[in-house]
Amino acid sequence: MADLDDLRDRFARALESARPGTDGPDPAPYADDLLARWQEPQRRYHTVEHLTAVLDHIDVLEEYAQDPGLVRLAAWFHDAVYLPDRSENEERSARLAERALPEAGVPAAATAEVARLVRLTVTHAPADDDRDGQVLCDADLAILAAPPSAYAAYTAAVREEYGFVPSDAFREGRSAVLRQLLDLPRLFRTPYGARTWEATARYNLASELEMLSL
Repeated sequence: MADLDDLRDRFARALESARPGTDGPDPAPYADDLLARWQEPQRRYHTVEHLTAVLDHIDVLEEYAQDPGLVRLAAWFHDAVYLPDRSENEERSARLAERALPEAGVPAAATAEVARLVRLTVTHAPADDDRDGQVLCDADLAILAAPPSAYAAYTAAVREEYGFVPSDAFREGRSAVLRQLLDLPRLFRTPYGARTWEATARYNLASELEMLSL
């Protein structure tokens, strides 16, 4: 179970790193609003546990980021708006960041970078020179390289989020997503991700796709 007090502390540190030397508003209300969003009842995979995992993976990949603090803020916002039956969740999450961060004292350039990173999670296709984008996308996709039991729990939670979709339609849609991922030349763009997660993730994706086709 996620440690909410620890998450509040992590948000405060990320926010302070984005507004150094300024006496901005108390981070706590912003953290509490985001945590409330991450605990909404329609979520099964995109929960505070996923948020914690992404932040933990950013800690592992920190050395590759240009501005780890902004990457961490982007992680907080990247699924802050999440309705499984809507297709514009990332855009709405980015717009939430664009509203909340200036109010919290974050400069315009930093706010724009966080929003850009959030929007990047639509495609998970950062440019070769986009170090922060590579770290966020790798951290978000790291679940694909999870051990078998954790990967099975992830796929089950995704299916629960899409419980309103009939089985045949879900299999077709999920299979398309898996094929799209497998067709990418690289799933992971940081050296650590490519070295540590790529092969396992491809095995998991191919195994899931095979099961869906049975």
